[in-house]
Amino acid sequence: MFVKLKIYFDICRNIKTTQFEQSFKALNDPIRRDILDLLKDKDMSAGDIADHFNIGKPTISHHLDLLRQAGLVTSEKQGQFIIYSISATVLDEMLQWIYQIKSK
Repeated sequence: MFVKLKIYFDICRNIKTTQFEQSFKALNDPIRRDILDLLKDKDMSAGDIADHFNIGKPTISHHLDLLRQAGLVTSEKQGQFIIYSISATVLDEMLQWIYQIKSK
């Protein structure tokens, strides 16, 4: 029983570690940070986001996909558009983790 419980906790810790790694990797790029900065004010389509940058729409889509995979943004199809929103859940978890380390 104890061994199964330990394995379960190890799996949970590895999932969270992987999520944090993806999130920190996503935040490492200045364009992705700028995208999050845009989304903090309002939800936007990929085209609206792309209008703020001097790079191609496929590149913006790639950045948005990485942000979505990291759990930093969510996407919802509305008609012919996909609307992106910032997701504070992962950011809250990261900040809580950083605060716990800082306070030790």
